[in-house]
Amino acid sequence: MTTILVLASLLAVLAAAWGALALWVQFPAPPPRRILMACLWVAAMLALLVLAWQGRSLLPLIGHVLLLALLAAWWLGIQPSNTRDWADDVSRPSTGEIHGDIATLRDVRNFDWRTATDYTPRWETRQYDLSTLRDVDMILSYWTIEPIAHTLVSFGFENGERVVFSVEIRKERHESFSALGGFFKQFEASVIAADERDIVRVRSNVRNERVFLYKVQMPQPVMRSLFAAYVEEANRLSAEPRFYNTLTENCTTIVYGMMRRLVGGLPMNWRLLASGYLPAYVHARDALAPGVALDVLRERGHINARAHAAGDAPDFSQRIRAGVPGY
Repeated sequence: MTTILVLASLLAVLAAAWGALALWVQFPAPPPRRILMACLWVAAMLALLVLAWQGRSLLPLIGHVLLLALLAAWWLGIQPSNTRDWADDVSRPSTGEIHGDIATLRDVRNFDWRTATDYTPRWETRQYDLSTLRDVDMILSYWTIEPIAHTLVSFGFENGERVVFSVEIRKERHESFSALGGFFKQFEASVIAADERDIVRVRSNVRNERVFLYKVQMPQPVMRSLFAAYVEEANRLSAEPRFYNTLTENCTTIVYGMMRRLVGGLPMNWRLLASGYLPAYVHARDALAPGVALDVLRERGHINARAHAAGDAPDFSQRIRAGVPGY
C-alpha cells in the first residue's frame, strides 16, 4: 500500500508542476492572476496529497481526480486557430500547388529588413521549374545555447534562384518566442517560404544570430519530393492549424518526418531533438560534402561575415556560399 501511495504521490507532484506551468502560460488573464492561479493549483494538489498520506478517507483521491478532470477539460478546450492578430512576419503562411514540373508558391516572404522592428513587408507569388532543381542546403541559426538552433532548408535552381522553407512558430503580434510556451500550446505552427535575403539575412545581419550553411548530398528525385512535401505540409497547416511543440512538432522534427517518408532507414536520434547538433546527425549519414570533416564544414559554413559583407546585394545567395564545401 505504501508503494502505491508513493507512486501516486509522485504522479500528483508531476501533475501539480505540469498544471502550474500550463496555467502560467495559457490562463487568459494578466500575469499576476496567472501566477495566482498556478499557486492555487499547486496548493490544492499538495493539500490533497497531505490528506492522502494521513489516510483518513478516499476524499483526497476523489479530489485529485476532480481537479485533474477540470484541468484536462480546460486544456482540451484550447484549440489551434488560423484567425488571430498575427505578427507581420508570419501573418501570411505560404501555400502552393504543383502541376507537372511547375511549382507555384503563394505568399513567399521577401521583407526588406532594416532592423528587427523597421522593415518593408512584401509577399509575392513565385513559380519554380522543379526539373531544374539542382541542390538543397541545410541552414542552422543559433541564438542561444549550442543545443538549440532553428533549421531552414534552401532549394536552389539552375537559373540561380533559391527559395527557403522554414517551419516557424506563428506568434501573435504581442508575443515573442518562448521555448516553455512551445510546450504548452502558446503558438501555432506555420510553413514560411521566403527569399534568402529575407529569412537568412534577418538572422545573420539583423538579429546577429550565428548562421551556418551546409550543402546536403541528395538525389534530384528526393530533392523534388522534399520540395513537394513542404508544399503539402504548408497547405495542410493552412487548412487545418496545429500547435507548434518545442519537443515534438518543431522546425527539425517536422522535416525529419518528411524525410523519413521519402527515404527509408532514417533512425530517430537525440540530435533531432537537440537541433543544434543536427549537422552531426546528417554528417554521420554521409549526407554532407564527402570527405570533409564536420569541424571543417562548420568553420567554412559559418556565413555571418560574408552575409554582413553582402548586405542586401542581389547576389547575396552566391556570396554567402563562397568557400562552403560543395560549392
